[in-house]
Amino acid sequence: MSKKRQLILDTARTLFNQQGFAQVTIRMIAQELGMSSGNLNYHFKKRSDIFEALYFEMVGIFDRRVDELPNHTFTFEAIQSDIRTSMEVMVQYRFFWTDMHFLLKDHPNVRAHFEGAYQKRKAGYTYLFGQLRQLGLMLEPEFSRQFHDLGERMIAYSNTWIYASKLYLSSNISPEDIGYQSNQLLSMMYPYLSSQGKQLLKPLLEDSVPTES
Repeated sequence: MSKKRQLILDTARTLFNQQGFAQVTIRMIAQELGMSSGNLNYHFKKRSDIFEALYFEMVGIFDRRVDELPNHTFTFEAIQSDIRTSMEVMVQYRFFWTDMHFLLKDHPNVRAHFEGAYQKRKAGYTYLFGQLRQLGLMLEPEFSRQFHDLGERMIAYSNTWIYASKLYLSSNISPEDIGYQSNQLLSMMYPYLSSQGKQLLKPLLEDSVPTES
């Protein structure tokens, strides 16, 4: 990718994050860059082209993380760190997560990919839970869909925590907020852990306090 094209994407992402995707025009992006709209159109014909490029830039990061799962060391510290890193990436592209429903509705190519990525994320959680059970850190399921449903709940929380945080935070999302939210997600596994698993996870969850709005 050319430096100019990447600069356009970085600038658009900043504006989308600050003002929302719907409020930002091609002209506004061009003005921020000090270029003409025609010059910007040479690289991206439409605002939706910029959005799609940013979306695939973001999910490329997530896809690589899922693909690397078999090479991970499965400790709760590593899982906590991985969740936090993923949430940090989400904050960098927070415009997508705050307007996800409308953006997916208006961009069928992105929606199709997002639905496929959802299945990949579910498979990732299934793999994680299986590894934790092999290590004796997680209990066996008590009914057939128990961990399938847990994975879906964790994905739903992942998808919506940024949107929800805007309802009670008056300032930008801080590192402390990300730490709190990552532990909220991690704690969803706690009831399904063995005694050993709970003993290892509990200390990581105890110092989790959100920033006051």
